[in-house]
Amino acid sequence: MRPIDDEPGDLQPPDAERVDPEVLTALLRRHGWERRGRQDGPYTRWTPPGHPYAAGSAAGTSVLVPARGGFGDSADLLGEALTALARSGAPSAREVLLALSVPGDEVRWRRDVPRTAGAVPWTAAEQLRQAVRGTLLAAARAARAPSGYFGERHARHAHACLEQVLLGPAASGHLLTAYLPAPGARAVTVTLLRALQATRDAVDYQRTTGRWDAFDAAVELGVCHELVVALAHLVRESEGAEIALAWSPAAGTPPGVAARPEPVEFSPGDLPALHRAASRYVRAEPPVRVTVTGTVVRLRSARPSGGGTVRLRVLSGAEVRQVRVRLDEDGYRAAVEAHLAGRPVRLSGALESRDGFRRLIGASVPVPVDLDEAERDRLLKAWDEPARDDERDA
Repeated sequence: MRPIDDEPGDLQPPDAERVDPEVLTALLRRHGWERRGRQDGPYTRWTPPGHPYAAGSAAGTSVLVPARGGFGDSADLLGEALTALARSGAPSAREVLLALSVPGDEVRWRRDVPRTAGAVPWTAAEQLRQAVRGTLLAAARAARAPSGYFGERHARHAHACLEQVLLGPAASGHLLTAYLPAPGARAVTVTLLRALQATRDAVDYQRTTGRWDAFDAAVELGVCHELVVALAHLVRESEGAEIALAWSPAAGTPPGVAARPEPVEFSPGDLPALHRAASRYVRAEPPVRVTVTGTVVRLRSARPSGGGTVRLRVLSGAEVRQVRVRLDEDGYRAAVEAHLAGRPVRLSGALESRDGFRRLIGASVPVPVDLDEAERDRLLKAWDEPARDDERDA
């Protein structure tokens, strides 16, 4: 996630020639601006939320927006409106400009936490950011293929998606806004919305009936261990939390969802159900049979003879970056020889969910494989790619 610079003077209004009046109008309405005067004219006047306005008065802030492009002075009026927004002291004006400058679907997380003169503890702000990251990574994985528990599967894909997300400037540590590319990341955004709604329904059902089958059915809608853990982290040590989503006006509403989705709320009373559901998802996920091709990056044996443990950097065959495997004497010797020769190996087994799908059990003897030139390039890239912090200690 890349932050947008939050210095007020750094946000410049976009080029008026590239702004669609209908998009600007939709954003003003979304952020609470009020329409004044005639409803059917070629222009509309808007004032900030709760702003007093008197017709014919020069006092106060207002913007005049053409109802559509094509008028002779449309570009001039749009330029004046954007300049007025940039100079306005209303927080909602800055949010409108951000949405114009960073086109995409807008997702907003809010945590109700105790504040002192509007400020929140450092740890509360960090907790919000971690929860946002967790929910987005979970949605990116579920958009690729639903599962109750991912572990390390699809991690590379999810982190690549996160690189496209922009974070809006945070005025305080209780509110955070992310902008997801539209339509590029629409699958992630739609999955997130459906998964949040399904989680809310499943929690309500469990708290009412004591049954867990709603959580089981919700997996197909994107609910997973990683999502409910992130939501629990969002709610913990707060008085409640809310996630609201608004579609990009420029990209329009995706099919099959509400044009204006209702915010999804969670409270501390939901924590027992969320914690229990997270544990159930891990227990219920079965091992995955795979045939993995990878390079030997670590060897460990307690004694000179006998078997040992090998770590492989995965090139193909599994949606994880690395796996560990316990090998007998013959298998371990084959892995050592392949490592010394700089050759990858191929072996089959089952990825165990208990360790995040990073442990291969019941593995066959590793077989060295030869690479064509394309595979060799991929291998070199994998060797040069630095491991993330959570992999170094795996």
